[in-house]
Amino acid sequence: MKLPSRDRRLTIMIVPDGARESTTFHLSYVALRALAALSALAALGLTVMAGSWWYLAARAARASELQAEVEVMTRDRARVAALVQRLETIEGQYTQLRELFGRADASALSDAWLPPATPARRGAGSPQPQDGPTLPNVWPLTERGFVTRGVHEGLEGGHPGLDIAVASDSYIRAAGGGTVVDVGEDAVYGRFVVIDHGSGYSTLYGHASLSLVTLGQPVRARQVIALSGSTGRSTGPHLHFEVLVDGEYVDPLTVVQQPT
Repeated sequence: MKLPSRDRRLTIMIVPDGARESTTFHLSYVALRALAALSALAALGLTVMAGSWWYLAARAARASELQAEVEVMTRDRARVAALVQRLETIEGQYTQLRELFGRADASALSDAWLPPATPARRGAGSPQPQDGPTLPNVWPLTERGFVTRGVHEGLEGGHPGLDIAVASDSYIRAAGGGTVVDVGEDAVYGRFVVIDHGSGYSTLYGHASLSLVTLGQPVRARQVIALSGSTGRSTGPHLHFEVLVDGEYVDPLTVVQQPT
């Protein structure tokens, strides 16, 4: 007689080798189908879990990459900010240097005395200055310039004057009235001018690109006597300015009035 499908069973008999007794398991088809369904659900769950783990792992890896990129961008941004600040500083310094070494304006040039381009004829008035010797207390440039080196003692006689950085071909003017007692060219000073101001005072102007006075010529205070340059032993355009009192070097900054 055929049993209903719900009463049908699967019998599993386990007989150990050499044993006299056996173990029998009876499983209904309903239980088998339920077990198969559970196994399928478990497999599906494992598959979903595995897929979810892979997805989360990929997202975590991507998050780590994004975090690293953010850190790099943060560092780059900090560097860019530092570069911008540095650029602003450099631009400010450049502006100051440009103003410092720029050509003098009309008001500054008006403070210099330029002799006539063509000497006057004898008897028609002299183009030479008539002020006579005066104390050398005038700044020797029509521009501010920048003092890069002062007076100091040291090896090989030290440094007896001021080095004033200024643009090439700037006006060099006499710090006081007097007479040109030496003018020429030297291996150290390059083109130079020496003026005797009387009362033991004399001044020297070195590294000029061009001398505009001659030996024995009288000059007045603020008269343009040369153009600045970089002749002789020089690393760049500047004026070397010395003040001597009775043949001894003194600090020019104690004698001349610095521009404001």
